[in-house]
Amino acid sequence: MSQAQEIAEEMARRSVRTRWWLSAPALAVVFLFAIAPLAVIVLYSFMAKGDYGDVKYWQFSLDGWFSVFFERGLFDDSIGIAQAHVSILWRSVKLALITTVVTLLIGFPTAYFIAIRPPSQRDFWLFLITIPFWTNLLIRTFAIQEVFRNEGVLNTVLMWSGLIREPLKIMFTDLGIFLGMAYVYLPLMVLPIYASLEKFDFRFAEAASDLYANNRNVLWRIIIPMTRPAIIAGCILVFIPALGAYVTPRLLGGGKNLMLGNLIELQFGQGRNWPLGAALSLTLTGVVMLALLVYVRAASKEGRSHG
Repeated sequence: MSQAQEIAEEMARRSVRTRWWLSAPALAVVFLFAIAPLAVIVLYSFMAKGDYGDVKYWQFSLDGWFSVFFERGLFDDSIGIAQAHVSILWRSVKLALITTVVTLLIGFPTAYFIAIRPPSQRDFWLFLITIPFWTNLLIRTFAIQEVFRNEGVLNTVLMWSGLIREPLKIMFTDLGIFLGMAYVYLPLMVLPIYASLEKFDFRFAEAASDLYANNRNVLWRIIIPMTRPAIIAGCILVFIPALGAYVTPRLLGGGKNLMLGNLIELQFGQGRNWPLGAALSLTLTGVVMLALLVYVRAASKEGRSHG
């Protein structure tokens, strides 16, 4: 081996070492605040429940995972479906999906409206969209309570106008939770779609109109296909936090209409069943990973279709 080759290999090794040292702080942060807590949750899910909370360390048990979907009878060893857990999981997925669809139906026209405004006006409309992010989520949820409660703004206006005789029952229902989450997560749908539409060349739409395409064909055959990655990204940004929502269901559901995040908190708190709480947390993580997998596959297909 020549001296030049030895020098080149030494420089390559030194470059690799330098990159590792530069990456070390970020890797340490990822390990301490992401991988290590997740590893603890995984370990807890396979341990026996403690008598007063916590877990019995190094006592292997599958009771936590078993209790996610099954339960034993109170007076015998019969095994049945954990109806409460299944219904809460179904409610969480259902409300997250409905929230995603409704925010898409509202967010896409909103983003389109902002994108076709003159550049001097777009900042004002984006300012209105992002204002909710300036306020804490808890404060925004309390504000929604004042709108939807029996003596709130909505019912007061409707009863004053004569449209209804009795207050609408919105609080402490699935409808109230859905409306609250749609309000909270709508900006997460609008912003990525707007970012895509802002870069969209509307001359394609004008060319299609010149070729006698109606507005619906322009929308479905040109605008939506070219902004599909942003639409998928917006759906993921809404679906994932809506699936694990805690504050909004807790306040608007009143403790009766639990979602998965509330059930997890209940197991680590009053339920004192940490293995079950850990197993439920990992179940939620699994559902989120499935959603991300769908997004990655859709994005890769979109990339291949555009060469």
